[in-house]
Order: sequence, then structure tokens, then C-alpha cells
Amino acid sequence: MGGDFAPSEIVAGARQAVDELGIPVVLVGPPERLGADHGLEVLPASEVIEMDDDPGPSVRRKKDASLLRAAEAVRDGRALAMVSAGNTGAAMASALLRMGRLRSVVRPAIATPIPQLGSHPAVLLDAGANAECSAPMLVQFAQMGAAYATARYGVAEPRVALLSIGEEKSKGTPLVKEVHALLAQTAGLRFAGNVEGRDLLSLPADVVVTDGFTGNVALKTLEGSLRFFMDTLLEVFAADEEAKRAAEVMLPRLAPLAAEFDPDGIGGAMLLGVDGVCVISHGSSRARAVVSAVRVAHDVAVGGLVGALGRAVAAG
Repeated sequence: MGGDFAPSEIVAGARQAVDELGIPVVLVGPPERLGADHGLEVLPASEVIEMDDDPGPSVRRKKDASLLRAAEAVRDGRALAMVSAGNTGAAMASALLRMGRLRSVVRPAIATPIPQLGSHPAVLLDAGANAECSAPMLVQFAQMGAAYATARYGVAEPRVALLSIGEEKSKGTPLVKEVHALLAQTAGLRFAGNVEGRDLLSLPADVVVTDGFTGNVALKTLEGSLRFFMDTLLEVFAADEEAKRAAEVMLPRLAPLAAEFDPDGIGGAMLLGVDGVCVISHGSSRARAVVSAVRVAHDVAVGGLVGALGRAVAAG
């Protein structure tokens, strides 16, 4: 029920996931608002937390909301994972409230894939769950991010970097400096030092750790810049006949690069630290993005991500 194009695109994507991937999907929401269910099982929920609702009060007030029912389905073993393109804060609160936190986890974090040309994506966390963080929280984010990079992308020994305003360990806020010192001495972590915002698309690391406020600003800036660049490039190619002829040569070569940066193919962000799998898709998700999100949710669920996260935090 969440997202700019819900429920039609969400339902269409769920049907595609069943047909193309063979992964069974249960829809959660008010049956009368779904329209065509395309033959999929529907778990009824009489209420919906809308995109502009305040997450905290809505989760407490709307006891029969679709997000809460989806999280309960995971908790009760009726589903392997939940996927939502709706209200991010409410999705996080629903998963935390119904699934619970993994033991020893201070706060869950949102882990977002950052495309890297010619390689697997890097993992940025926190991408918006926690605006204010303590140093121990960021160390846990590093541990969970490394476990996720291994489970999702097969990286045997993930390199972990800290987002700052300079590569030197003396750069950054007092929090960043404290976290740098802690990460450097955390057993089991391959710490690569500080990285800057300009490094996000060509990282010398597999995981980038920061607080949720900085991470969300960095992510949105990156998304907006890439969108602006692609739109400008297309305008240039359509400017005149000479440019159109150049486009005929260049676009087939640029298309694979554009595909690597297409958010619909990435599958959404992962909420790490709750006792279950929760994938948070982009609010503008269409059917293809839903298929990608279902694929990711299924793969990490059957791959034992939650157990790996629990072991990583416990070891720390």
C-alpha cells in the first residue's frame, strides 16, 4: 500500500516476482483498495499508514495497519521477509515493534547499496534510521554492514570505511574521531580509514559507516546529482541533428553504465538489526523495483542474514 504508485505497481511487481522468480508473494492491505490482486494471496489489513503520516503515532494508533500486519507475518513465520515502498519511518518502527531487535543491537540501521562501476555495490549505513548516533552505535553499524556485504555480495573480508571530511584520522567531528579510534581497534573488522563524500562512487571500501542524518543527505545528494547528469545528457543528445547522430553511437555504450546506476535494479535498502528481514524500497518504486526488492529479500532470508548479523554483533 506504500509508495507513489501504490497499489497498482506494487501488485504488478509482486505478480512479476512470482512469474519470473518463482518466489511466492503475499499482498498485505485492504482488499477493497487493491483492485486486481492478480491471483495472489491477500492478507487483509483494514488500515494504511500513508506516506505523510507521522511514523511513531501512526504505528501506535493504527493497530491493523498493513505495515504492522506484514511485520507480524514475518515474526510468526508466515513470511520470510517483508518489503515496503511506503513510509520509511513507519516500516522501520513496524519491524522493530513486531519483530524485535536482535540481542545486543543498540539501534537498527538502514543499509543502502551504492553502485560501484565494474564491481559489486558498496553498503552505506546508516542511511536515515538514526539522525543522532553514539560511537558504539556506529561500531555496531560497521559490524552489521560487514556481515551484510558478506551475505549479500559474497565479500569474504569486507573493508570498512568511515565517512568524514578528510582522509586523515584527525579530521571530522569529535564523534567521527572517536569512532575512527574505536574502529581501528575493533577485532574482526578490516578498517580502511576515512573516506570523503567525493569517494562514494569509487570507494576503496565495501562498507561506509556514518550517522543517519549525514548518510541520508549524502544518499539524496548522490541520487539527485546522478539524475540531473542523466537528464542533462539526454537533453544534449536531443539538441540538434548532429547531436542525435552522436547519440546513436554513444547511447548503446552508455546504456550498460546507466543500468548499473538504476535504483530499480538494486532492490532497495535493508533494515539491519531487527530479528527478521525487512527491505525498504524507494518511494517511487514501480513494478521492476518491486521484483528486485523481492529477489533481495528472498536471497538474504534463505541465506541466513539475520543469524549472521546476530553473530557479528555478539562477537563485537
